[in-house]
Amino acid sequence: MTHPGPTATHWRRLHPLTPVVRAGRIVSVLLVALVISNARGPTDNTAGVYDLVLVVIVVLAGAIRWLVTRWTIDGVTLRIESGLLRRDSRQLPLARIQAVDVVRPFLARLFGLSELRVRLAGSSSADGRLAYLSQQVAADLRARLLATHHGIDPDTPEPAEQTLTTVPTGRLVGSVLLSGGITFVPSVVALLVLVRVSSTAAVVFGSAFATYLFGFVQGVWRRISSQYGFSVADAPDGIRIRRGLLGTVAETIPARRVQAVRLIEPFSWRLFGWCRLEVDVAGAAGREERSGRSTTSTKALLPVGSHDLAHHLIATAIPAPQPTTSPPPHRARFKAPLSYHFLEAGHNDVLVMAVTGRVRRTTTWVPMVKAQSIRRIQGPVQRRLGLTTVHLDAAGKRIRAEFRDRAADESDRLVEELTSLSRAARKAEAASGPGAPAGTSAAAGWFVDPSGRHLMRYWDGAAWTDHVRDREVAGVDPPRP
Repeated sequence: MTHPGPTATHWRRLHPLTPVVRAGRIVSVLLVALVISNARGPTDNTAGVYDLVLVVIVVLAGAIRWLVTRWTIDGVTLRIESGLLRRDSRQLPLARIQAVDVVRPFLARLFGLSELRVRLAGSSSADGRLAYLSQQVAADLRARLLATHHGIDPDTPEPAEQTLTTVPTGRLVGSVLLSGGITFVPSVVALLVLVRVSSTAAVVFGSAFATYLFGFVQGVWRRISSQYGFSVADAPDGIRIRRGLLGTVAETIPARRVQAVRLIEPFSWRLFGWCRLEVDVAGAAGREERSGRSTTSTKALLPVGSHDLAHHLIATAIPAPQPTTSPPPHRARFKAPLSYHFLEAGHNDVLVMAVTGRVRRTTTWVPMVKAQSIRRIQGPVQRRLGLTTVHLDAAGKRIRAEFRDRAADESDRLVEELTSLSRAARKAEAASGPGAPAGTSAAAGWFVDPSGRHLMRYWDGAAWTDHVRDREVAGVDPPRP
């Protein structure tokens, strides 16, 4: 049953157990210290008293924070107010919502609570946090926010989703162990050899190995617990991901926020036909964004899976025809003799695709509309061979597709073509924005008609116009909007 939303005068508070969840970690540590100090004997209770006083202070601080925090939906704005000495009032326009995620840390799950994170266009999830709400209130509020954002009745329930895949636990554990086992197994062999050769060297190496082992186990546990129960679903508001063992995360990735898609094939996974799929998402909160160095974050769309499943997810994240790739010229063998056979790149009118890497094969897709810059780079070896590399950069610190070691004349043509195509893609996206009919998007502008032709449909302010974008079918250079 959907709860009625608050009015402009109806302020609501977070769940009463919020202070307990927020102070849970600190209180747990202090209580353990208090028990240990009491177990030593009744000779000195000063430390125990201090611990108890600190626990009370932490709980009271959490209770005060809960009392001064409130939220409401004022028309088309979500308002959140908090702070005692320094009042913080945030107004989040629902029209700028990118996604609404539900996060449930372990302690919050024990009490049936959830954290709601509202992500806005050009902002971070920290600008819209409601921690914590009851699970039902969080689900109802998420549906209300999304319905208001799309301009429909706020009481409309959340749209249904279609589950695309769920990662089996055994495959997840195997992939994590294989990733770290490449260095773990040789380290064990080296330790056994040193034990036979020199006991002193074995002690020194054993100490370093123990440190490495601790970090290895910690890393394995972190990856397994964070990706446990990983599932991907397709919904009208984007791609929905659910994951987590102790604490769970339910997040949504709108297709328009995808800057690039990356398919990674580690050497140790190829025997099993596994791969990993990642997406670079714009405007997501992360370590790099908080430090001001980037406005993107990388999220796993598929931690481990088959190539068929990965390509199905790629078509969901970037609904565009796949380009045809080609290798660099034969003289590039002299510059990259080991990786030459693994270098491919190509593009069509909407998408760039590049393949690099021998040991860790990586395939990158960058939509033309996401291009931020196009660079032509030529090193000293490349100058002697008449080769250059063309980079198409998307938003972020290291997000790009590379036409590596191409002929100089081909690179010149690529720079002109990519510049023209990216400009046309941005025009098409702008045309399908405010001036276009409701419910349209940039991705909806591209489709394949019954005859198999790739068409681009754009809005000219009064009507839709179609252009053939497939040169082989049309036989002529297609017009650009």
